[in-house]
Amino acid sequence: MMRKLAAQFDTYLCRSKPHHVQSRNLSSSTSNGRDELSIEEDAERKIGWLLKFFFAGTATFIGYQVFPYMGDNLVQQSVALLRVEDPFFKRMGASRLARFAIDDERRMKIVDMGGAQRLINMLGAAKDDRTRKAALKALAALSQSDEAVGALHHVGAISVIKSTPDSLEEAEIDTYKSTLLKRFQDLRYEASS
Repeated sequence: MMRKLAAQFDTYLCRSKPHHVQSRNLSSSTSNGRDELSIEEDAERKIGWLLKFFFAGTATFIGYQVFPYMGDNLVQQSVALLRVEDPFFKRMGASRLARFAIDDERRMKIVDMGGAQRLINMLGAAKDDRTRKAALKALAALSQSDEAVGALHHVGAISVIKSTPDSLEEAEIDTYKSTLLKRFQDLRYEASS
């Protein structure tokens, strides 16, 4: 019986040695596997960033090609909104024009499309303070350009601005009126009106 136990023990040891050796090989292969996985993850991350940069560059290029055309269309739509009878749409159009008039080129584009005349008509026909305020704000944005001030003078802006009633509720109306009238006076349009 002792022999039988000894034989079983030897068999057990023989079987466990290769298992032990195998576990060492397995652990070294898992560390190599981890290295391979980290290399693959790094490569995937770099490719991901490369694709993101490519997409961002493509989107930027397309944006620079498309948005100038959208700008002209936006001005045309905003000027068209000034023709509508509803004061809400008129205010929306004037607000858009005020935001769009950020440099002399854009201000003159608004004037050339008839925006200055439409804003003066809107101001003269306005029945509420909010509509007057939106028109005056857009006119103040346009008046930052000397050429646009000349165009405003040409369409009779000074008399319409002067005849705009003061408001107790909207203090900005008075501010815009005085700013516009001072701008006309600074450019010597006041004396000729």
